[in-house]
Amino acid sequence: MSMMNLAWRNFKSSFKNYLAVILSLSFTILVIFNFQNLLDSDMFALLGKQNGERIDMLVQTVSFVLGCFMFFFLWYATNVFLTTRKKEIGIYVFMGLTNQKIAWLYTIEVTMIGLSSLVLGIVFGILTAQLFQMILLAISDLSVSFSFHFALRPVYRTAGGYLVMYLVFVCKGYVNLVRSSVLDMISAIRQKEYVKQNVWLLFVKSVAGVSILFFGYYMAVKEGGQEVMGNVLAAVALVVIGVYLLFGGFLPMCFLGLAKKKTFLYRKQRTLWINQVIFRMKRNYRTYAMTCILMLCSVTALATGFAMRSRYDAIVHFRNTYTYQFLCGQKGLDAKVRPLIEQDNQIAYSAQIPILLLDADLVKTRFAENGYALLSYSKLRDLAKASGLEFTLTEPNDREVVKVSKLHMLSLLTDRSHETVTINGTVYDQVVETTVPYLGYFQELMSFYLVNDDEYQRLLPLGEEQWSYHYQIRDINNFAASKEALDTLQDDMAGEKIARVTIDPNSSDIEWIKMMYTICIFLFMVFVLASGSILFMKLYHDAFEEQERCQTLIKLGVAKRTLKKSFSHELQIAYGLPFAVMAVSAYFSVHALEKMMYTNLILIYLRSVGVVFLLLCFFYVLSTRIYARNAGIK
Repeated sequence: MSMMNLAWRNFKSSFKNYLAVILSLSFTILVIFNFQNLLDSDMFALLGKQNGERIDMLVQTVSFVLGCFMFFFLWYATNVFLTTRKKEIGIYVFMGLTNQKIAWLYTIEVTMIGLSSLVLGIVFGILTAQLFQMILLAISDLSVSFSFHFALRPVYRTAGGYLVMYLVFVCKGYVNLVRSSVLDMISAIRQKEYVKQNVWLLFVKSVAGVSILFFGYYMAVKEGGQEVMGNVLAAVALVVIGVYLLFGGFLPMCFLGLAKKKTFLYRKQRTLWINQVIFRMKRNYRTYAMTCILMLCSVTALATGFAMRSRYDAIVHFRNTYTYQFLCGQKGLDAKVRPLIEQDNQIAYSAQIPILLLDADLVKTRFAENGYALLSYSKLRDLAKASGLEFTLTEPNDREVVKVSKLHMLSLLTDRSHETVTINGTVYDQVVETTVPYLGYFQELMSFYLVNDDEYQRLLPLGEEQWSYHYQIRDINNFAASKEALDTLQDDMAGEKIARVTIDPNSSDIEWIKMMYTICIFLFMVFVLASGSILFMKLYHDAFEEQERCQTLIKLGVAKRTLKKSFSHELQIAYGLPFAVMAVSAYFSVHALEKMMYTNLILIYLRSVGVVFLLLCFFYVLSTRIYARNAGIK
């Protein structure tokens, strides 16, 4: 029998064993291919140059992240494949095969598995490319017309990157087998990933892991100013290290402690599975930690997507508070503007308010702004009433201000206590900050500070008082009808200082955020599927090691039903522990996002964790049926 035929027989017999990892890799390749196909298309050109460039940058970034993820996924998958196949391949030594031929046999077999993933991913990527774009546009709610066209460049880029990474690990496995002895091959299946440690070392790891993990949680939710980004990066590193030490030290030590308690050990037949859990924990702690972190990334990615979309909707609503806005030195401009608008549109509401513009040299704040202006408390209250906006602000005292701010997409300033602003040498305490769009789009152009009426009058000589006029029409999509008349008015008043803003509800420079929302959903799907597949793949192969133990227990009189029940307990812990640690860690990561995005994400957290739970339940049910069969119990 030729090497190719032997490799093909091995491939067919082991194909279903690696179906989970093949499907996960195929799905990742499918997503990467479709993103590459987006880069090759011009479907986002109609969104404008700025949006198009940002979307391209997002797609390239996500492709890079998925590429890195696929690299480590391949690393893990090929290592597991090599370890589990070494024993079987090692038997060929007794058939007269040299290490070089055995390594070549492995290379052919693992190449078939890799090519299967690539072909499935590319083929289904091509078949679903148009559907992918339709789903992407539907989820993103982007108004883009496109015509699908097939190009080879995305295929070349995706296949080329994948093959380069895959060949690296194939060559690594080849060299490993060439240098392995027969004894190494035969005993590889029993080699442990975890070096045997004493209880004191486990205790040190436990204390360090729990301490580091909780310190990471603290850094994630700690409020601050410019140092928040550093806190977030530190939190990510600390949580990753903490999770690794938790599975490598704290959890094994907890189960060792339970195993020593006879009142716990000898009840409900726990002796059949508790020691196996300890053994598996020692062997597979890296796998548990990795899948936990992958699930944590998936929940965080989904929460980020929903937070960005929520913020986008809020900013669009913020900007569309008024359709037309004017700023000039005339107090009676409303008498000229209103008739022009009412020629073609019906005004839903309107308001006007004086604004005291200040020279930037007179104002000092923590962060420099484009411009500064003061508002009178009573005048802003009247504007809010005329515009139908909520007004719950308490009138500030002397030497106090309320900041009337714009909506930020992301703010690194989570601690806003003790904020001050200095005006002409006098320090004012910022008692509160509001993002209610009292002045609509004007709030994005400059910083407004609300003071009481008396303080406004005292500061009046320091600046230039201008009048702002704000109009919202009933049919905001008919804004262009009044544009020509307003242009004529502005031309006629060219000798006076007058500025106008017209809001197009269908135009936005932040449309790229919708794409980010969709990308985060796809990342969530990729990471969740990969984490479940990795756990399933690892437990699938662990079951083969149970055959000898199971046969011994059956000879001792243990019923098969009892053994199956003990397997279910093992699998519950294998799937449940990473999920539980992820759920707790994800709460803090989502809470940190809430603070930076100023939005409520608790429902998104619960839903995403629920989706992960359901997926793990699916893999758990699948594992319980296969585990017993692989362990020799039908």
